Amino acid sequence: MEIIRFDADDISNSVSRLSDEDIDKLSFGAIEMDAMGKILRYNAMEGAITGRKPEEVIGKNFFREVAPCSYTPAFYGKFREGVTKGELSTMFEYVFDYQMKPTRVKVHMKKSLGADTYWVFVKRL
Repeated sequence: MEIIRFDADDISNSVSRLSDEDIDKLSFGAIEMDAMGKILRYNAMEGAITGRKPEEVIGKNFFREVAPCSYTPAFYGKFREGVTKGELSTMFEYVFDYQMKPTRVKVHMKKSLGADTYWVFVKRL
């Protein structure tokens, strides 16, 4: 498996080419969503960060059902803005605290090229 840097400009394209097994081997969380926030893929590392099993969150809305603490202008607002523009590419620090110990993370959101899906990558700080 190739090394994929969390801060790489082409991270979404690199991850999109990986199998589900290889996505689970990433050293950071990876969540693929549709434009409405429905979770399509949720890797093992994201499950380790949040304490949620990937199989239990697939198909749910990330912002409303899985991580409502992210339903804020600072997180969801950036996601919606990127979806509306068709160009999602942002990185910022955040604290996840919904049904878990508050955890500082760095978030990297990117739109997939050639697909109407969006990636949220998460790394503990």
